[in-house]
Amino acid sequence: MIALLPRLRSFARGLSGQHALADDLVQITVEKALRNLDAFVPGTRMDSWLFRILRNSFIDHVRARRDTDSLDDDDAMPLVGQDGREVTEIRLHLADVRRAMSRLPEDQRVVLMLVCVEGMRYREAALALDVPLGTVMSRLGRARAALAQALQDDPALLSARLG
Repeated sequence: MIALLPRLRSFARGLSGQHALADDLVQITVEKALRNLDAFVPGTRMDSWLFRILRNSFIDHVRARRDTDSLDDDDAMPLVGQDGREVTEIRLHLADVRRAMSRLPEDQRVVLMLVCVEGMRYREAALALDVPLGTVMSRLGRARAALAQALQDDPALLSARLG
């Protein structure tokens, strides 16, 4: 379980978009997993089980706090010893991708995070989400197309970058 913590945090960050909330979600996930360890079936993938717990915890959080917003302080940390122009361009592009991903429907965003960010195979993502393999493939295809379109055409992203 400890070896999976970086992947869980990355997944939580992708779902929530916030470092502090991601850390909280990982902690909640580990607590629930340890409390319900008897529910884990030996011989199955622990990462899929933990990702499912994390996703469900995120959904619970969203339902409980629909109207709250928080600032992410980690993005404001100064950079030392790096080419500022390159770092700025990379951060702007990453911010564009994050904004575009945040506009995707949750089911598409979750599949995109598991497959493209976490490197899960389609079958592993299907197990983690408890959906059919074809559903994962369909959602991923729609997510990739929507993300590419948003990054290419969305004037809101360009104005957010320039403004």
